Amino acid sequence: MKVTFFGAARGVTGSCHMVEACGKKFLIDCGMFQGTLTEQMLNYEEFPFNIQDIDFVILTHAHIDHSGRIPKLFISGYRGPVYATKATCDLCSIMLPDSGHIQEKEIEWVNRKRMRAGKKPTTPMYTAEDGLNCINIFKRVEYNEYVEVAEGISFRLIDAGHMLGSAIVEIWITENNEETKKIVFSGDLGTANRPIIRDPDPVEDTDFLVIESTYGGRLHGEMKEQSQELISILLDTIDRGGNVIIPSFAVGRTQELLFEINKYVENNENYIKKLAEIPVYVDSPLAINATKVFERNPECYNDEALQYLLKGDNPLAFKNLHFVETADESRALNEDPTPKIIISASGMCEVGRIKHHLKWNLWRPECTVLFVGFQAEGTLGRRILNGEKMVKIFGEEIGVNAEIRYLDAFSGHADQDGLISWISDLKVKPKNIFLVHGEYTGQLKLKSEIEDRLGINCLIPELEDSYTINKDKTCEKSTFNLKYISSRFEVLELLSELKLDIDDMTNVIKGQLKHNVEEDELVAIREKLSDLKETIEKIKK
Repeated sequence: MKVTFFGAARGVTGSCHMVEACGKKFLIDCGMFQGTLTEQMLNYEEFPFNIQDIDFVILTHAHIDHSGRIPKLFISGYRGPVYATKATCDLCSIMLPDSGHIQEKEIEWVNRKRMRAGKKPTTPMYTAEDGLNCINIFKRVEYNEYVEVAEGISFRLIDAGHMLGSAIVEIWITENNEETKKIVFSGDLGTANRPIIRDPDPVEDTDFLVIESTYGGRLHGEMKEQSQELISILLDTIDRGGNVIIPSFAVGRTQELLFEINKYVENNENYIKKLAEIPVYVDSPLAINATKVFERNPECYNDEALQYLLKGDNPLAFKNLHFVETADESRALNEDPTPKIIISASGMCEVGRIKHHLKWNLWRPECTVLFVGFQAEGTLGRRILNGEKMVKIFGEEIGVNAEIRYLDAFSGHADQDGLISWISDLKVKPKNIFLVHGEYTGQLKLKSEIEDRLGINCLIPELEDSYTINKDKTCEKSTFNLKYISSRFEVLELLSELKLDIDDMTNVIKGQLKHNVEEDELVAIREKLSDLKETIEKIKK
């Protein structure tokens, strides 16, 4: 058996792992890269494997960083099955066309610039129609159903507790009449006591474990405390006449926020009672459609959410909740002076309507921008969260004067203690653990904790690392041979870093100009920048 890591290796996005066994090749996830310019460009490269060799795909869940390149796989000729839970199939039927639609809109903007420059138009990675058509190859699998997908290969999906329909993948492989080997892919592993969703299922045993590490170096706050803090943030901001802007993933986080607000809306305590009068807007067509999918899949709910249903109460609906469909309705929110709560995608502030709301509210000190999910390196959300005082949105510089808050307990990912606790519950521990889907610094911390506390060897694969699992269940790393990264990507990475450095320098200079700065110092800076500009012009030619 051989495992190769084609994504989410020392990074959080682009999940895609290939397993070779019993004469078959199959993928666990085929997600989109997000974050820096270089990472995004990886989406447009050819797959570093022969698509015709792939026999099937197992999808852990619907989030775009796990599913987002399945349409690309489809239009490149793949027609094998994509195995996933019912809820994941339902969510992908709206999320993948939406992803294609976003790409079409972005390419329209790019092509207008290319045409003005006399260049040929380019095409999106895939269209909304491609995203819809690829759903035809999805094959629904029930939780806890054993599927023999090929001779010597069987798998089972169990609840990962990360989002609606998310799954841990248990795979059993028997080759050449040898002892059966078991490998488990955690997918994105959730936390205990989350709103709506059940806790992650335990795994009895495994020989090898591939586990996410998004928060491998950090600990979350307590859900009960942060749930109350959420309400305090909402009420305090409204009291001072501001809007609460919540960048939220359209699928999962948005519905959990609605569930939490709904609980307090029904509370009759004087302090919280006024929450019912505050208008709450969900400004994301995808989130609206996803909420409908949640309502159609109550079998994935935890006991608390089911109790609401048994009482005849929709846990995702309450007084003063409004769903915003059109762009005109979205724009009208910022023209209305009434203090309000706006939940909008994308969760990392990279695309979508959230950027408009940030442009209109980020500079207002009475407002609050509340983050409730992971912000990848290089994204607008990460820069705001890191404390940048000036950001560029739609080409316009916007001052960051709003209150910036972060509630990490709402994250869909287990923290360091949660990951180690889940591994500790294995009755038979793995020989090796592969850490994926995390930033390298956090992975190093998690690796150290696992090895010290549990005594299990941890490996942190790089992009396109391969590991052969031998007959005696030892693990051997194959020759490192990158097909993805080229000199072009190294140049793009340098340009991306240079752009961030220039933005940082711009903010520093603007701050210094408010104070007394020696003219000689400014002249020296200007001369160096002139030299840099001249060098860049030569490179362009």
